[in-house]
Amino acid sequence: MSGMLPTRMVERPWGCEVLPAPFVAPSGQKIGEVWFEPPAALDGLLVKYLFTSAALSVQVHPSDAQAPAGHRGKEECWFVLAAEPGAKLGIGFKRELGGEAMRAAALDGSIEHLLDWRPVQAGDCFYIPAGTVHAIGAGITLIEVQQNSDITYRLYDYGRPRELHLDDGIAVARGEVYPRVLHQHVAETGAAKLVDGPHFRLDRLDGMPDAEVVARYGGPLLVIPLHGTAEVGGALVKGGECALARSLDDVAFSGLSLIAQPCV
Repeated sequence: MSGMLPTRMVERPWGCEVLPAPFVAPSGQKIGEVWFEPPAALDGLLVKYLFTSAALSVQVHPSDAQAPAGHRGKEECWFVLAAEPGAKLGIGFKRELGGEAMRAAALDGSIEHLLDWRPVQAGDCFYIPAGTVHAIGAGITLIEVQQNSDITYRLYDYGRPRELHLDDGIAVARGEVYPRVLHQHVAETGAAKLVDGPHFRLDRLDGMPDAEVVARYGGPLLVIPLHGTAEVGGALVKGGECALARSLDDVAFSGLSLIAQPCV
């Protein structure tokens, strides 16, 4: 049951031709995401690396209740690994915004400037509830842990020739200020609880987990080494990889790692 997850590189117009080690982009391709294919045992959870050379679209995702029949919604968490000077994330709005005002701002492009853009650095962690209007800026490398759904409603895309989804997006968007409590910054070392529900849990470990973490993580989980390695079922897992473990008892950690698990 345990084992390394297959990866898939995804080209994006905002991706990078040169990726941080250990990743290598195919010649001439702008890779924006590296996906780890979800295992059947944890098919509700998707882990990605994101690399940005330009800003992503201003977008929003539906909740489970708002998603089309037969599909999941999308709540996600961003853990920033590296950020160039001046790099920013746009999350929520500077002030409350109604649906019609949001539509007008999306059509004339001013929605970009109504977002609350905040500077980021390595160690920043943001939980993004469904319905949060957001955009990732240029010069950022991050790990995204999310519900396994790719339903994205674009509200604005800087004039790039891609489809927008104004009706669907505005129907689910919250024209709200982003709650500060959903952002935390973690130190370079040490364990940290990053997310604890409702859809998944996510922790950063520094070495082996303590008793509190062990109590929360029963059953299969995903292991994502950051600085250091992990052994899953006796197999070595390195930075840039992700593995499925049967349980925490099946893993030996060395250095910093992320662990993630759906909430049942």
